[in-house]
Amino acid sequence: MRWKDQIKSLAPYQPGKSKDEVKRQYGLEEIIKLASNENPFGCSKKVSEVMSKETGYFALYPDGYATNLRDVLAEHVGVTKDQLIFGNGSDELILIIARALLRPGYNTVMATPTFPQYKHNAIIEGAETREIPLVDGHHDLDQMLAAIDEKTNVVWVCSPNNPTGTYIPKEKLESFLARVPKETLVVLDEAYYEYVVADDYYNSVELVEQYSNLIVLRTFSKIYGLASLRVGYGFASKEIIRALEPVREPFNVNSFAQLAAIEALGDQEYVENCRTLNHQGLEQFYKFCEQHNLSYMPSQGNFILIDFKTDGNEVFQFLLERGYIVRSGNALGFPTSVRVTVGSKEQNAGIIEKMSQYVKVKAH
Repeated sequence: MRWKDQIKSLAPYQPGKSKDEVKRQYGLEEIIKLASNENPFGCSKKVSEVMSKETGYFALYPDGYATNLRDVLAEHVGVTKDQLIFGNGSDELILIIARALLRPGYNTVMATPTFPQYKHNAIIEGAETREIPLVDGHHDLDQMLAAIDEKTNVVWVCSPNNPTGTYIPKEKLESFLARVPKETLVVLDEAYYEYVVADDYYNSVELVEQYSNLIVLRTFSKIYGLASLRVGYGFASKEIIRALEPVREPFNVNSFAQLAAIEALGDQEYVENCRTLNHQGLEQFYKFCEQHNLSYMPSQGNFILIDFKTDGNEVFQFLLERGYIVRSGNALGFPTSVRVTVGSKEQNAGIIEKMSQYVKVKAH
């Protein structure tokens, strides 16, 4: 088989250990998974109620245009219907953009560490990847601008950034966008948008109106608690959407996902409550870090990156054996850290107790 040379060195995505796998391996009765930035409170009850009543979709193809969801979402976001594109999660939208714009002889610019699927898809398409190191966990926008040339087709910006939780303030982002060449697409990944509480966060809908080379990606997998259903969306100028649509698979968002997303959008009280609880949860972790003199990055997402100044795999293993699954920073570009998803108040207290035990063990 004549495989693409560039995929021969790529590894497939490695999901974390399942709860059942960990239970069997370590003889545990309960496992708390705080590794994948899922919503610990699940989805809105409105979603659960409507999903339990719908059983007639199995034999029928989904609405390929996502008409009903498109109508509701356009009003919610504040864009026109032809400014929206839907994906099987925002992961698929990243793939669509890469497939549409990246190819040998061209390059793409991104921060590092950041969400790995930007680079992964760029490599598959044979494009050069230009990675600009974060500075204190933040995008180095000046160096990213310096890396752009006439062959740069896509720039990826993740705000809040995964895995650091940092964001780009309004003034800095606007200054950056004003200097990116108009023929270069800027992808602003806002997967954790609904969790943001920072006062100087930008309004990306206004930015899309101002910059014709900008697309914003969001998802229902995080605060809306619909990760298993895989529905993401992007909004941009209608010209960008029109160019990307032929690359999209015809029935890429299933009928249940569309229905669930509509119901989830209709319960903004639930979203606001999750945002508040997440912020309170982050404060629990900040207090723990400050008590034990551990470095961390204030987060605008539903996770926190904590630097234990030791092998992140060791911290991961210690917590795993005690019933908590987190993400080792070794796989994220921060080898002495772990990334912990913010759970419920009780879950946070439980893992903080175990992390405190680890710190005391290391101190002796």
